[in-house]
This record gives sequence, C-alpha cells and structure tokens, in this order.
Amino acid sequence: MDMAMRVTQGQRTFPGLHLLLVLVLSACSSRLMVDANSWWSLAMNPIQRPEMYIIGAQPLCSQLTGLSQGQRKLCQLYQDHMVYIGEGAKTGIKECQYQFKNRRWNCSTVDNTSVFGRVMQIGSRETAFTYAISAAGVVNAVSRACREGELSTCGCSRTARPRDLPRDWLWGGCGDNVNYGYRFAREFVDAREREKNHPRGSEEHARTLMNLQNNEAGRQAVYNLANVACKCHGVSGSCSLKTCWLQLADFRRVGEFLKEKYDSAAAMRIGRKSKLELVNSRFNAPTPEDLVYIDPSPDYCLRNETTGSLGTQGRHCNKTSEGMGGCELMCCGRGYDQFKIYQHERCHCKFHWCCYVKCKRCTTLVDQYVCK
Repeated sequence: MDMAMRVTQGQRTFPGLHLLLVLVLSACSSRLMVDANSWWSLAMNPIQRPEMYIIGAQPLCSQLTGLSQGQRKLCQLYQDHMVYIGEGAKTGIKECQYQFKNRRWNCSTVDNTSVFGRVMQIGSRETAFTYAISAAGVVNAVSRACREGELSTCGCSRTARPRDLPRDWLWGGCGDNVNYGYRFAREFVDAREREKNHPRGSEEHARTLMNLQNNEAGRQAVYNLANVACKCHGVSGSCSLKTCWLQLADFRRVGEFLKEKYDSAAAMRIGRKSKLELVNSRFNAPTPEDLVYIDPSPDYCLRNETTGSLGTQGRHCNKTSEGMGGCELMCCGRGYDQFKIYQHERCHCKFHWCCYVKCKRCTTLVDQYVCK
C-alpha cells in the first residue's frame, strides 16, 4: 500500500486519513490567508483615479487587493470613492501610530497586504482601536470629498439648521457631508463582517460582533464630534453678519477621543443569546460609542511570530519618563543602550525686509536610549 495514503498508529492503518488531514489543513490555511487580507491595504498601495485609466486597461476594482466580495461590488458602483477610502485608511493608520508612539505596541505596519500582521487576529483592545480609527478615517475622508465636489453621488452637507443658532446668523456655506460619509463608511467597512456566516454563539461569531461594534464606535466619533463653524461678514471686519456650516473636527481630536475609549474598553464574551455580554456585569453596558474586546492583549515585550508581536527591542525610550514611554516600562526591564547622535536644526532665524527669513544651522549632541 502507498505509504503516502495512510497513517500508522501501532499496528492499525487508516487509509485516506492523511488525505483528509491535508484537506482540512488546506482549508484552514486558505481561511487564514483570506482573513489576513484587509481593505486596510488600500492605504499602502496608491490608487489611481478612475479617469486616469486608459482604454483597455484592467478595471480598477479587480486590481485592488484585500476587498471582500461585497466591498468589491461597492467598488464597482462607486469607483470614485476608492481613492478616499484609501486616504481614510491611511489617515487612520497615521493617527493610530501617533496615539501609540509611546506604547509597547505602536501600531506598526508589517506588510502591504495584512498591514498590521497576525496581531489583528487577536480580539484585543489594540485590535478594537485599530478597527475604530480606520472606520473613522473613512468617514472623515469621504465626508470631506463630498464637500470638495470630488464624488458624483454627494455634495455639500444638507444638515438641518441647529435650533440654538442665533436667528440673525445664516445657515449655509458648504459643510462637510458627515451624514453621507457615515452611511457610506457603514456600508463599505461593515460589508466584510456582514458577509461572514459563522455559527451563532461561536468564537468567530463573537469576533464579528466585536468588529462591528468597534467600526460603529469609530464612525460615531467622527459624526458626534463634527461641529458648527462660522465666518464673519461685514465692512472692515465688523462681523455684522455670520454664515455658519457643519465642519468635521480635527482628526487628532477624533484620535484622542478614541484613545480614551481604548483606555476604558469593555471586556466582552459571547452570551447564551449569541450576543456579546460583559465579562464583569458590575460595569455599565457599552454604548455604540464604546470600544469592546474579547481577548486579552498579547505580551508585546518580546517578538512572537505566533501572536504577531514585534517586541520592543530597538525601540527608542525616554530615560527620565516614568510613563509607558519610559525606558523601564518600554524595555520591559531588559535595560537599554545609550548612545549620542548629532542633531541638526534651523536656529537664530531673522526676518529680512522684504520678504524672506534667514536662519542658521545649529548642531547639538543629544543622548539617545534604545531598548535592549
């Protein structure tokens, strides 16, 4: 009998079992590869605008990696939106890296396909924040593109006049279309999760519910932080008249808001009714604005190929800080190396009439600390 087609255990043989194992492992492997791809990859690869494609070129949507079936259909219907989805994802990633620059996990990107690597397969607080800030980035980018007239299916905001706006102020101008940005981001970003058909009550189903909750929290952050902006009109700046419109908040403010939600994220588990429930029932149930997670965070101190942790070896730290960016915590007690570098910067700048600024170039020797 062909040895490749049997598994031996003691004196018994099981023909065909080897083939069955191969098929199961192949299925698991293909699932991991599918899960590893993400629409986040749109941030890593430049997207050409549809009008830039020449006759006979490969269609835009077939060239984009990381899209689920539903997202690819939306791409075909809204090709002019894809550039801004990519910009939104890039904005989200940059803000994530800013908010976590002094943390052991610093939102590092590892490749152009999965973007963040295997660490996103764990339903941790960090994964929750990443999903939220990415969804927020899409709302932000699409809402602004509407206002700037870049998209064929939307324009300036049509939000109703706020009731508390003074009667003699005009409600008009061209505001950011947050309503459209929110709706489109919900359809596109959530499409991947809604296509999944995991058994109700399973761990995979719990992860899907977690992702949907955090996507919504990110969208809510942009929607709720948008505010009224006004501009004065009148002779010699007298401000006898004001025109107001709806304006997106600075995205840094969105990042700071979601970082606070990260710090207070709720630990959840799948319940009997196949819905997420609090691990500790003494806490308040999360609102649509809150982040949730289902798995504890992995150890980010050491590099681990299984969890996707990159470790903190080689990371810069602050010797004088007692916070997360300090050498003691950042280096996880392993110690750090000290070295000196020359830092060049502009200095002693003077304004000269008319009209330029002239600066000198100063060089200083500064200490740097790097985790062992």
